Amino acid sequence: MLGGGLLPGTLAVIYGATGIGKTHLGLTFADRGRVAEGARGVIFDMNGRGDSQQHAEYAERLFDWKLGEWTHTVTPMTEPYPPAEQMAAFYSNAFRWVGRVRDFQVPTPDGSWEFDWNWKATYNQALYTVRPFFYFHFAAGTRRVVVDGVEPMDSPADSIQFHLFDELYRKTLHRDAETLGMEICMPVWKHREFIDAHRYDHALVTTLLLVTTEETRLEDLLARKVATGDIGATANTIVVLGSEREGSRLARKLCVVKHRGSAMSDEIVEYRVGPVGLELG
Repeated sequence: MLGGGLLPGTLAVIYGATGIGKTHLGLTFADRGRVAEGARGVIFDMNGRGDSQQHAEYAERLFDWKLGEWTHTVTPMTEPYPPAEQMAAFYSNAFRWVGRVRDFQVPTPDGSWEFDWNWKATYNQALYTVRPFFYFHFAAGTRRVVVDGVEPMDSPADSIQFHLFDELYRKTLHRDAETLGMEICMPVWKHREFIDAHRYDHALVTTLLLVTTEETRLEDLLARKVATGDIGATANTIVVLGSEREGSRLARKLCVVKHRGSAMSDEIVEYRVGPVGLELG
């Protein structure tokens, strides 16, 4: 389907309704990092509603993988290195905000809007957990990121989740390893040996963004327009997962609607969620 798989260092967006199999696909992609890069990928869950998307349950059942949640926090000038058990924690749910950007802003005297200072303080505190989560796993060999829990929005440009993902993608996932290391491991002179010994090529980090849609039918997803602010407008690859009625049953179908950089199939294929994740046919 993908002409050899996702290209290293690219961004792929998966669109589909709740329950269509996006999380299974994401976990499969992350687990395959064991073979391809020698380290599993990380799961960054942006779900803010409090309902579990069963990442840990799926990971253990499908891949015998005890996911574990990252809680290690590195505030400025504190000991940065995570304990050994945290390096086995490949899941984080530190960004739990949903809704519109405007919900987190306040008006300014000149009539414009800016982020509320209290919210900014909470967000910056969360970054003390999020940035080390990615940095130390990248330093240990991880090259795959799966971002889940993104909710549908009529206007993606208004979504706080899209805003936060854009910030995360530009300022953490694809930040130069040395620079990110120096920002986390302070004072730098004390941790210079670690930073230099754990440089990685951020351009090889591949990201899979799972976006929930209101559309459930494959036909509607294929006809879906990319709105202003939608990450799919700049993604290298777009995959849609939808359903189609076939006689008395409802079939799940997958189609790659955009893929830059390598050959791909334009065929619509059926898949099912089986005991080892998504299976074609």
